[in-house]
Amino acid sequence: MQKTGGSHVPAFVMIVCGTVLGIAGTDLVLPAVPELPEALGGTLERSQLVLAAFVAGSAFGLLVFGSLGARYDQRALLVGSLVAYGVISGLAGLSPSLEALIGLRFLQGAAGSAAAVFAPGIIRALYGDERAVGALGFLGSVEALTPALAPVAGLWLIRLFGWNASFGAIALLALLLAGAITAWHRHIPAVVSSRKAGGYGHLLADPVFLRYAVSHAFTLGALLVVVFGAPTVFVAALGATLADFIIMQMTGIATFVVAANLAGRLVRRFDAERLISMGTLLSAAGAVAMLAYALAGGDDTLVVTALFIPFNTGLGLRGPPGFHLAVVAARGDDARGAALVVVAILVTTAVGTAAVAPFITAGLMPLAMGAAVLALASVALVTLLPSLEQQEGSGG
Repeated sequence: MQKTGGSHVPAFVMIVCGTVLGIAGTDLVLPAVPELPEALGGTLERSQLVLAAFVAGSAFGLLVFGSLGARYDQRALLVGSLVAYGVISGLAGLSPSLEALIGLRFLQGAAGSAAAVFAPGIIRALYGDERAVGALGFLGSVEALTPALAPVAGLWLIRLFGWNASFGAIALLALLLAGAITAWHRHIPAVVSSRKAGGYGHLLADPVFLRYAVSHAFTLGALLVVVFGAPTVFVAALGATLADFIIMQMTGIATFVVAANLAGRLVRRFDAERLISMGTLLSAAGAVAMLAYALAGGDDTLVVTALFIPFNTGLGLRGPPGFHLAVVAARGDDARGAALVVVAILVTTAVGTAAVAPFITAGLMPLAMGAAVLALASVALVTLLPSLEQQEGSGG
């Protein structure tokens, strides 16, 4: 990989915008989903496939762009991705039926996934390994805020212009960003992964890579299982309201943002491995404490909110260095490494949410149990699998 000269800020901002646009494909569109049956026909149940198709397309696109990024200039691939994302988003806004929209949403998710794959490697090339953790922490902060803010913007767009306004906004922003990256391409590193052979198999068989990638997915998955299940648990089982869930979510986001932005500074003080272990243990402690509270019959949402803080603090501390070292552990195959981390997050969250779903109205215990299993599995991976330091020390 080569480093770029000049100011890093414009390049970094464009990379952040690319990843945010990919996330917005779900969160900006979310408020439109209840209106789709009236606008396009179909049922509310079928309209949920508009979200599922985008996630499935994203997982497919992550793997495709991970392979392409190991062979071709990632700047060109990113521009092509954004152009395709913009065009498909525009077509989605013109969909004549719910079925057509579902199909286009799969393609939209696939097209918009390149930034998530390429961002870690490009940021590493921009800042070097020492400063990349801090940059990834800021990126993670912005990504955490997007699910909170994008639905508000989406609702505003729908009220002013109708159900398809969010698709039009994504189309316009994606095409503008593609133009900006084209104009500023000299300020973005020309990253091409140095490892061309082996495909995904060599990463899936590497215990060092799996230590960082899967433990990150399990820690984040534990948190997301709680987030996805909490609205139903709060309202149907604990007698609370969605406002109580929003309080929990905003508290969690705030603590994550603070911890993630401190991660770069703390890595220089404690080193990355120690911070990953500390963050993983802290997140697991929050999950186990929530499970203990649930087993004791606790039902106070303010207590649940307080126990949710260690989840987010631990993830914020371990997230940036953990993701960064997963990319480093890919040993030059940055694009495939990043793709597998994000796919692992999607799969972990989907499986965990599905496992908890049949018991979601039984109270806090099933939700806390699912999160605790994932969080403790993350601790086991960090403890039992070899680190980069251990591999290098043994001459591996």
